[in-house]
Amino acid sequence: MAPAAATASGERGLKSLVWQKLKTSVFDDCRKEEEWKIILLDDFTTKLLSSCGKMTDLLAEGITVVENVYKNREPVPHMKAIYLITPTTQSVDGLINDFVSKSSSKYKAAYVYFTDFCDDKLFNRMKSSCSKAIRRCKEININFFPYESQVFTLDVPNAFYHCYSPIVEKANETVMEQIADQIVTLCATLEENPGVRYKSKPLDNASKLAQLVEKKLENYYKMDERGKVKGKTHSQLLIIDRGFDPVSTVLHELTFQAMAYDLLPIENDTYKYKTEDASGKEREAILEEDDDLWVKIRHKHIADVLEEIPKLMKEVSSKRKATEGKQTLSNLAQLMKKMPYFRKQITKQVVHLNIAEDCMNKFKNNVEKLCKVEQDLALGADAEGQRVRDSMQVLLPVLLNKNHDSYDKIRAILLYIFSTNGTTQETLDKLIQKVQIENDSDMIKNWKHFGVPILTTSTSQQRKSSRRNRSSEETYQLSRWTPMIKDVMEDTIENKLDSKEWPYCSQCPAPWNGSGAVSARNKPKTSHLDERKSGSKLIVFVIGGITYSEMRCAYEVSQAYKSCEVIIGSTHIITPRRLLDDIKALTVPKSKDTVYFKNE
Repeated sequence: MAPAAATASGERGLKSLVWQKLKTSVFDDCRKEEEWKIILLDDFTTKLLSSCGKMTDLLAEGITVVENVYKNREPVPHMKAIYLITPTTQSVDGLINDFVSKSSSKYKAAYVYFTDFCDDKLFNRMKSSCSKAIRRCKEININFFPYESQVFTLDVPNAFYHCYSPIVEKANETVMEQIADQIVTLCATLEENPGVRYKSKPLDNASKLAQLVEKKLENYYKMDERGKVKGKTHSQLLIIDRGFDPVSTVLHELTFQAMAYDLLPIENDTYKYKTEDASGKEREAILEEDDDLWVKIRHKHIADVLEEIPKLMKEVSSKRKATEGKQTLSNLAQLMKKMPYFRKQITKQVVHLNIAEDCMNKFKNNVEKLCKVEQDLALGADAEGQRVRDSMQVLLPVLLNKNHDSYDKIRAILLYIFSTNGTTQETLDKLIQKVQIENDSDMIKNWKHFGVPILTTSTSQQRKSSRRNRSSEETYQLSRWTPMIKDVMEDTIENKLDSKEWPYCSQCPAPWNGSGAVSARNKPKTSHLDERKSGSKLIVFVIGGITYSEMRCAYEVSQAYKSCEVIIGSTHIITPRRLLDDIKALTVPKSKDTVYFKNE
């Protein structure tokens, strides 16, 4: 595993950092030679451990059994137990029930590690019930999931409803507090105290959250181990509302990962496919960073992927034949040793070829026709650079095509509305009737709760923002759109963000402001990028979900600007269909128990 000081772009990045912190804060903290332990997890920490480690890693740390703290278990009174749990009533109850009395204790002793801050009421209850059994009790400050090496999620999809539903009022503050606490644990894991900025307008969610995060960072970093106040590090945290770029959430993407998650029924990162042999068995493949081929091709355009995989398959095949050589005993022994490697490589390639072919079947049937329309509407110009004069004429063929389902038609209608900064009530009603989506019309209308103009108003024209000129960049005709978040990342690193549109709610770290760099007269050949210390980070957090195309941008910008690593995260990860379903549900009343709160 990577050391704690490693940057998140190292091997497995954020995942390594989180594992290293768990190793140091939990496993090393209660280690004794040749003493095996049991570990008790709740739902959150089960997912957390699964995201950054495997059972073999736990065995190496002296863990023999993994149990669920909520469930009934057989007592093992001669063994000590590690409780890695969230500070919630349900998890603490599970701990207390294991040590009701000394005679009925399930384990020899308890080492308790909370993911984040445990409030006094809960702590005192635990203390009064089973303090004699507890050998350690610590807060480790990891309350987020490392989804990829440069991507994190808070895994609170229900926060979307609380942040944007017009039905919810006071609960919004509770959710914002929770999100802020989780973001601080990310910063703590990265050992960063970033300057905090936010996108002002049209909503105040980003402003509220940024101020909360800054206040909590200040409290967290008040004193370090040496008793000194920890100042701002060479990093920035940008907080953005989901409505800042509606286009990227509904557009069909043709890069491999984004396309696969949009078009195929991939659930929990698991892709199901049938083998081509006589058995035709259904198999499962997990799309994760342990698969080096997935990491290599996930951000490539589908056309490049379809070209690359067969080449790789031929490569492995020729290496295998070269290894076989003459049928001597030593050659056969070598071949047997390498067979698992070849089999593993070929299996990976077959999986990704299956995914690519599944995507292309969907593409040829319907998506190809949609893509040209979507790109023209999103950019306001066709592939030749000619301005779109009548957006409705561009949209109509999609609405008249019976092969497109209602989701695709809604996505096209939304792109039309976004391109014109809103439409009239009369036009919207006609579009809804034409496509016969009266029951799903809230998938369109509810975008107003993001501050996105759906109906034309006197201020609608103010929404258009200038984009970076990418005319010199090579792109496929059906992939001309660039997510707006990429512009924001690049402008931040180049110190080009408008401070009125992106105000700080904290002190700006010197390397990120114009005055922080050495005077141009003294060092005329050096830019502010060179002045910035290596290893600075840009953390981008989007309230209400990020898309796979936006995740890709973090890697592309980090690759282009070696002086800064970009880490992106959100409340959850979205696909276009799931987002539309969530948007439709914004105006549907929900009972309290369907929504996630920290201490329930």
